[in-house]
Amino acid sequence: MLDVLSLTRSQTERCVTLTLIWDIFCVYSYGSVEFTNLAVMSYDRYLAICCPLQYNAHMTSHKVAFLIAVVWLPPCAAVFVTTSLTWSLQLCGNIINKVYCDNYSIIKLACYDTRVNNIYELVAVFSTVCVPVSASLYFYVRILKVCFSGCKQTRQKAVSTCTPHLASLLNFSFGVCFEVLQSRFNMSTLPHVLRIFLSLYFLTCQPLFNSIMYGLNMSKIRLLCKSLLLSPYSKCV
Repeated sequence: MLDVLSLTRSQTERCVTLTLIWDIFCVYSYGSVEFTNLAVMSYDRYLAICCPLQYNAHMTSHKVAFLIAVVWLPPCAAVFVTTSLTWSLQLCGNIINKVYCDNYSIIKLACYDTRVNNIYELVAVFSTVCVPVSASLYFYVRILKVCFSGCKQTRQKAVSTCTPHLASLLNFSFGVCFEVLQSRFNMSTLPHVLRIFLSLYFLTCQPLFNSIMYGLNMSKIRLLCKSLLLSPYSKCV
């Protein structure tokens, strides 16, 4: 539970609000950029699997620079507008029932009507979450069509290539989905410890999950981990 501190003096209010706004900007930028990055990765896999001979022609240096800009600029711009709207709010409360600051919790502390903030936040969630996820699913449907129409070797290669990315997408989507539902609806029926864990899930578990999934997908790392796990048993034998 976070205490936003006393807001009796304008200087204190501005400093505390700036800290909260920076917290919101970092968390929301991380989530938005991660979803867009996963969408761009799915596009890259689509080209590699469905158009292998034309991959170099499609994925030029200019296209790579454009995709990097797409990953960072639109999500950060959308989050910047969100935090700018929240920055202008006058707060009447000082308690947030979470371990970190999120935008909707700040909006609920506002003293006056926040319809504009609510509408824009829904639009921002749609553009930074729903659109990238839809794009990722579209590319994976195209990949599956090619895989099922190809030979067994093609299907095995596609599965080994896409499984870590698809698992990462589903894992991150689950964490963000719960966080959105928790901020919008009453989740008091769930145990408090479970709510804290799930609210931090997409922030803490996703980087660890990516490291494990993509690391184990590499044969050298997989063999090294297997040897480390089996070495104590081999010594006992």
